[in-house]
Amino acid sequence: MPRFYCPEALSIGAVIALPDHVAHHVQVLRLAPGDIITLFNGEGGEYTATLGSIEKKRASVELKAFSPREIELPYSVTLAQALPEASKMDWVIEKAVELGAASIQPLAAQRCVVKLSAERAAKRHDHWQGVIVAASEQSGRNRLAHLAELADFSGWIGQQDMHHRILLTPHAEQSLADWARHHPPQTVALLIGPEGGFTETEEHAARAQGALALSMGPRVLRTETAGLAALAALNAVWGEM
Repeated sequence: MPRFYCPEALSIGAVIALPDHVAHHVQVLRLAPGDIITLFNGEGGEYTATLGSIEKKRASVELKAFSPREIELPYSVTLAQALPEASKMDWVIEKAVELGAASIQPLAAQRCVVKLSAERAAKRHDHWQGVIVAASEQSGRNRLAHLAELADFSGWIGQQDMHHRILLTPHAEQSLADWARHHPPQTVALLIGPEGGFTETEEHAARAQGALALSMGPRVLRTETAGLAALAALNAVWGEM
C-alpha cells in the first residue's frame, strides 16, 4: 500500500486535500479514485485513507481508520556526521533513517572537503529533510528523524547538555560491539568524521568533553560506511535485529 507523509492534522472521517507533491505522486503511480493509501503526519501512528477526486495537480482522500503502529527503536541514536563529498550525505541520511536513527546532526569538521555557506546550508537542510521524508515513507516509520542545523564541530562538541557521545576512531582499543554487549540500550550520539577523519585536535577535544572513543574493528571504514555499520551493530547487539 502506498505511504505518504502529510504534515497536517489528521482524524478519522475527515476529507482532506493532499499536499501538491503527494497529489503529484498519486498521479505518477496512476492511482485511481477508490484506491487505498496510507498517510502519516509524523506525530505517531498512521491512517488508512480512500482516494476521492483526482484532478490535475490535485487529489483528495477520506480518512477511514487509524493504526497506532510504531516501529521506532527503543533507544535513541543520533548520527553526528561530518559532511562527506558530493551526494554521499543523501545516501547516509536515507540509510540512517531506514536503520532507525532518531536524529541527524550534520557537522562541519576541519577535514571536510565540502564547505557550505549559510545560504547553501539552508538549501541542503531543506533537501535533506526531503530525503528523510522519502526514507520514512519507504521504510514504514511514522515519526520523522529530527534534522539539526549544520554545526561547527568545535562548537557542537563543547555543548554540555548532551547524552552519551561515542567517537568512532580507528585509534580506539575497544570496539563498539564489545562496548554495547556490556552496556544496556541507551541514548547515544555516534560521531563520524569526514573522508580524512577527525584531526588529532578534534579527537582530543571530543575526549576532553567526555566522548568515549570506540572502533569499528580492524578495518578502516569509509565515512559513508562507518555510521551505518555502527547503527546496524547497535541494533544487532541491543536486540533490534
